[in-house]
Amino acid sequence: MPTVLRAGPYRIYFYSHEPNEPPHVHVDRDNLSAKFWLNPVSLARNLGFSARELRQVERLVRENQAALLEAWNGIFGTSG
Repeated sequence: MPTVLRAGPYRIYFYSHEPNEPPHVHVDRDNLSAKFWLNPVSLARNLGFSARELRQVERLVRENQAALLEAWNGIFGTSG
C-alpha cells in the first residue's frame, strides 16, 4: 500500500493490487476511510467520514489531483 501523501491526520495511498480499476486513491484517518476516483475527482465510497469532513477530504484530493495522478501513472504505468 504505497502512501503517496500525508496531510494533517490523513493518509492518502493506493493498494498495489488494484491496477485494473480507474485511477483512484484511498484516504484514511483513524478508523475512517474513503475512496476517490481521480479523473474526475469523485467519491467512490465512504466508510465513516461525516459529510463535513468528507468535503474537506475531497478538497484535499482535488488540490493534489495532478500529483496523485502522476503517482498513479508512476506505479501502474497507465492513466486508466
